[in-house]
Amino acid sequence: MLLNKIEKKLGLYIHIPFCLKKCNYCDFLSFSNISNQKIQEYVKYLCEEIKIYSEYSYDTIYFGGGTPSLLNPKLIEKILLEIKNWKIAKEITIEINPGTISIKELEALKEIGINRLSIGIQSFDPTTLEVLGRIHTREKSLELYHSAREVGFKNISLDLMFATPGQTKEELENDLKEIFKLNPEHFSIYSLSWEKGTPFYKKLLAGELSETDEELESEMFEMIILKAKENGYTQYEVSNFSKKGYESEHNKKYWKNSEYVGVGVGASGYLNGVRYKNSEIIEEYYKKLDLLELPMFEEEIQNEKTIKEYYYMMGLRLLEEGVIPYVEDEEKFEKMREQGFLNKKNKNYTLTKKGLFLANDVIIELL
Repeated sequence: MLLNKIEKKLGLYIHIPFCLKKCNYCDFLSFSNISNQKIQEYVKYLCEEIKIYSEYSYDTIYFGGGTPSLLNPKLIEKILLEIKNWKIAKEITIEINPGTISIKELEALKEIGINRLSIGIQSFDPTTLEVLGRIHTREKSLELYHSAREVGFKNISLDLMFATPGQTKEELENDLKEIFKLNPEHFSIYSLSWEKGTPFYKKLLAGELSETDEELESEMFEMIILKAKENGYTQYEVSNFSKKGYESEHNKKYWKNSEYVGVGVGASGYLNGVRYKNSEIIEEYYKKLDLLELPMFEEEIQNEKTIKEYYYMMGLRLLEEGVIPYVEDEEKFEKMREQGFLNKKNKNYTLTKKGLFLANDVIIELL
């Protein structure tokens, strides 16, 4: 893929693939039980990859994983210093696992320039946390949140899950009460995905765990939406809720089908009309960079058809903005509107409540 200098500001996603322990439901690319030496080696190569994209400027930077908070803040700073004009980025997010960071490290991150935290709570219920295989406790989550406030972070997102094995509506409601008591600027909440190869999936096949009933899951989702609205949050995306002015600017780039750079082993990006994915094998990733080559193993050149598909798939997730259909698809959109799945405001179509609960089916129909 050729790198052409462009003036517009992009998003930069930085993948940190290390965890203390892999969670039971997780199929993200990550490695556990990694030495400090291996982490430092990875950061060295990560910086080399960032240099390849040195002509680009970014207005959002996102450290995801894995568990980026496993990295010493000095290593986070080292990575940032490789990024051209990184201090002009309006949003710099780092994902944090409550069991991996101290208040001193939070202070260091704040001092470096990190201005948004995404804290992986998943649940406040001790039994659920144990089932999920999380390394932290409810108390650790609360301690971290309050420490972050004490340090001075004013933009905090909490990540949660629902429809986890055996979860009741009452347990979910308790999680929601905890969120609204803490009053973060943003929260994301996703239903559990049963991904092949995970311990959860194996237990599902063995009959040791079962999926949440679809009707119960729908009731849970409806309760989340209702309670969020009652507590002053806008559902600006299917699974994301925020106070006014605190939407995730970085993630909105994905949903708006904007181009962005992804660096790190297994990271994905979208640049110069090409969607790409880096090698998921860390030794191959290093070998490519040693040869001063982009460490990609997958590229998809976008054409009119795929651009439209991504635009619809991602854009309809934005519940306030939605999409403007291509001329040839207006009839399909109108049909879905007549059936009650879409709203129309000016030229933009957005999901209705009915459409929201069947979002995947609606998008398939439109494609």
